[in-house]
Amino acid sequence: MIDVVEIQKILPHRYPFLLVDKITELNENESLVGYKNVTIGEQIFQGHFPGHPIYPGVMILEGMAQAGGILAFKSMGDLTEEEVANKVVYFMSIDKAKFRSPVRPGDRLEYRINVIKHKGNIWVLDGKAYVDGQLTSEAELKAMIVDK
Repeated sequence: MIDVVEIQKILPHRYPFLLVDKITELNENESLVGYKNVTIGEQIFQGHFPGHPIYPGVMILEGMAQAGGILAFKSMGDLTEEEVANKVVYFMSIDKAKFRSPVRPGDRLEYRINVIKHKGNIWVLDGKAYVDGQLTSEAELKAMIVDK
């Protein structure tokens, strides 16, 4: 398991844009399962939408992308904290994005990321997001790990 303190050593994102709370499963070069607890206290709900809060699809995609970045970094072998700190994940494309049901405050958004292809510093990932076992969103993500 990887908690949010360890996640912050891998990803440069911070509140309010760190969108992964915990990683519960990680199989290097294969897959990752993690989650974000969606709460009404998040700033995004002030405007999306007052009186009918819906977690934006673009935030779900970003959360999948962040989870994918964790999978890529953890699959690169035993990098030191300093080596990780000197690299960043750039997302090159998000394809085949679909939104199947809304995500609301109080939901636990589970990210399931699988490696489709990995060559050099390029990663192609299948991302899916679930709430209570129901698929809410999916996309194919392409990323590159580069030096800062």
